[in-house]
Amino acid sequence: MRRLRLAILFGGCSEEHPISVKSAHEVARNLDHEKFEPFWIGITMSGAWKLCDGPVAGWEDSCRAVVLSPDRSVHGLLVLEQGRYDTISVDVVLPLLHGKLGEDGAMQGLLELSGIPYVGCDIQSSVLCMDKSLAHVVVRNAGIATPAFCTVTANEHVDPDRVAYPVFVKPARSGSSFGVSKVSRKEELLGALEEARRYDSKVLIEEAVLGSEVGCAILGNGTDLTAGEPDRIALSHGFFRIHQEERPEVGSENATFIVPADISAEARSLVQETAKVVYRALGCRGLARVDMFLKEDGTVVLNEVNTLPGITSYSRYPRMMAAAGLSLADVIDRIVALAMDAS
Repeated sequence: MRRLRLAILFGGCSEEHPISVKSAHEVARNLDHEKFEPFWIGITMSGAWKLCDGPVAGWEDSCRAVVLSPDRSVHGLLVLEQGRYDTISVDVVLPLLHGKLGEDGAMQGLLELSGIPYVGCDIQSSVLCMDKSLAHVVVRNAGIATPAFCTVTANEHVDPDRVAYPVFVKPARSGSSFGVSKVSRKEELLGALEEARRYDSKVLIEEAVLGSEVGCAILGNGTDLTAGEPDRIALSHGFFRIHQEERPEVGSENATFIVPADISAEARSLVQETAKVVYRALGCRGLARVDMFLKEDGTVVLNEVNTLPGITSYSRYPRMMAAAGLSLADVIDRIVALAMDAS
């Protein structure tokens, strides 16, 4: 049986570039080479595409230039070889790109033009989930609670006296807590807005929900969904800032991941079902991680949705799926099969 020719994209131009490379390392460790023939495409911070042997040290310098052709008659890669382009056909694309130009609909647009099946959400769903304000509006209309929020444009003035503290100030379209600040006093608001605007011109000022931070990994298309075991983030201080510690592989500076979450069976079921409702309402497919708050009264409030969640050695998505009995190799097999089915 012929192996599937799998193009794996990693790196990218966003602040989450290093995280994407770590996700690629973990996929490389768990990829079944009897099923897949991988073609590793690293994207540098400057946006150059490189065909390489994998996410190995020095991949940026020792690889050949490559592009994904938007011409559907090519259905694959164009590789620059000695002044001319050779083609490599591929069956499916696995984008391991986090953040801007990776999971915000931009890459999905190129993949749609190419006509090649790809893992994960389509353009519309990616755009909705990346913009937290849009996601909140859609999810509210589906009957799921969200934090109270307002949006602030690039040059818009905010009256600090009209804000009900505490709040979180965050880029509307960014991930991994980059640019996020918790603001408890009006004197902190201006600095928090400036920090958020480093990452996005559109900023969210969001109610600080009092409750436990929980998450649920979802895998599937349409109504046929698999939920991982929910996790809970136990904080010693501050707020959760995933990927921003010096050595996240050896643990977080202020957070402990408890999976399966130490919550009641009723709460577990509610978290999983809420995650599925959110996933469907936003049109997700393939995979996503739905982050929520579980309040003391038992209600669940959406935090955000990650359409291409981290798959690093310390990431939440593979941990939740492993707790539900699915190894990362199983997850890779399933999301690639789902991409093929959706094409």
